[in-house]
Amino acid sequence: MQRGVLYGVLAGALWGTVFLVPRQLPEFSPLLLSAGRYTMYGLVSFAALLPMLRRVWPRLTRADLIALVKLALVGNLLYYLFLASAIHLVGIAPASLIVGVLPVTVTLLGRGDHGAVALSKLAWPLAMIAAGIVCINVDVFTAGAGDHASTLTKIAGLGCAVGALACWTWYAVENARYLQRNAHFGGNEWSVLWGVVTGALGGLLWLVVLVMPAGTVQQSVGSGRWTAFWQLNLVLAIGASWLGNGLWNAASKRLPLTLSGQMIVFETLFALLYGFVYDHRLPRLLEVAAVVLLVVGVSWSVRQHSGGPERKTRRMETASCRKAICRGFQVLARRTPREGTARSTAAPRVEKPEGATRALR
Repeated sequence: MQRGVLYGVLAGALWGTVFLVPRQLPEFSPLLLSAGRYTMYGLVSFAALLPMLRRVWPRLTRADLIALVKLALVGNLLYYLFLASAIHLVGIAPASLIVGVLPVTVTLLGRGDHGAVALSKLAWPLAMIAAGIVCINVDVFTAGAGDHASTLTKIAGLGCAVGALACWTWYAVENARYLQRNAHFGGNEWSVLWGVVTGALGGLLWLVVLVMPAGTVQQSVGSGRWTAFWQLNLVLAIGASWLGNGLWNAASKRLPLTLSGQMIVFETLFALLYGFVYDHRLPRLLEVAAVVLLVVGVSWSVRQHSGGPERKTRRMETASCRKAICRGFQVLARRTPREGTARSTAAPRVEKPEGATRALR
């Protein structure tokens, strides 16, 4: 349990860097950002696949390939396409905050799975997480009152963020369920295979860019910016995509689905932290309150899970063992007077006439 939580936190720290790149590359379209990021991810994953290809390939089934394509398309390409669009339109904070609702949506979607804690026990932790998200939203929209972006632009940006939320909710639930049903791949192996499939889909995006009329997808940029484009996408490919996904898959195999949903909140926290560092400022009062509420809510949820089905099962097993031991001693106690040395040392038994016995009664 503790190792799974650690993997989830580290994955969130790496995923938080994803929110910075669209802001650092505002002149590149979301479609191009998705194509560049996942093409690099595919190349890195293919290099990582080569040493393990002989042992991984025989285990790969048609069902695995179908699952990989669906997870890569929704959880990587569509998610980042929506996210980059939202960051371009409304900024890092609103986008990260809407995606930060994931602990609630994943918990609600996965509450019927095996190992899930009853929703009534998660009511207060989820309420604290929701309160933290509300605090950040209030701070962002009050602090950004002087923003002159049009209402239509804000609505489009928020809609893209909601689309990213929907993609990630579906991915988180389906990926965890598939890994728990199919244990023939480790977390790192699954991440590498997923990266190769994502890279192939990213290559198809470049074909879409090429066939579309010039200027419709991407405006011309200088060669120096293209260098930064590929460098930043390489960092994301190695850190956020390959290593981050591997850590997340390892966490998903060790945690109940509802708890893995709570771990996603760390992506929001780290995204906000990186945003503060990038803006060279300290968090405001409501931002501090939101961070405290989110951390306390997640910690509380961890405690609820550690006292859930696993501990109950251990208590039942311990009680069964105690009952079995007690029964064993009772059997020995009943058998001892009739066997062993007790038979040789006991006084001879005098049989009484049946009539005398009845008279004594």
